Amino acid sequence: MTENNTSASTRQAPGGESGEATSGAASAVPAKTFKITFLPLGKTIEVGVSDPDDHHEGEPGSILDWADKHDIELEHACGGFAACSTCHVIVREGLESCNETSEDEDDMLDEAPGLTLHSRLACQCVPDGSQHLVVEIPAWNRNLVKESKH
Repeated sequence: MTENNTSASTRQAPGGESGEATSGAASAVPAKTFKITFLPLGKTIEVGVSDPDDHHEGEPGSILDWADKHDIELEHACGGFAACSTCHVIVREGLESCNETSEDEDDMLDEAPGLTLHSRLACQCVPDGSQHLVVEIPAWNRNLVKESKH
């Protein structure tokens, strides 16, 4: 495993601007935002550092977590625990800014229809914010009919 020696105060934001480090001795998280565009919806959301206390679905800060927070429909039958492949997405841009796949994720991706080299489970794919993302929700993962809330 390689170590990232880039300090938070000198990281490049997606637009090429240097990120500013937040104040406080314990925090070295850059104060920046990045965008995630969901295709074919054409919906772009601007997100920042994930707050673990504001976690919705999947890993904190995952594509599924951000989608759920912004009311973007993305199937996830197992509740975001890498126990199925229903949240399979294709990361068209920005994949290199995302965490590595785990063995569990790889096992579930093997079951996903339409697998590509850019396939990830949205519940496990956590971007680091260094690049904007373009994420395609495949047609078979889009639920066009939704039950009404009771």
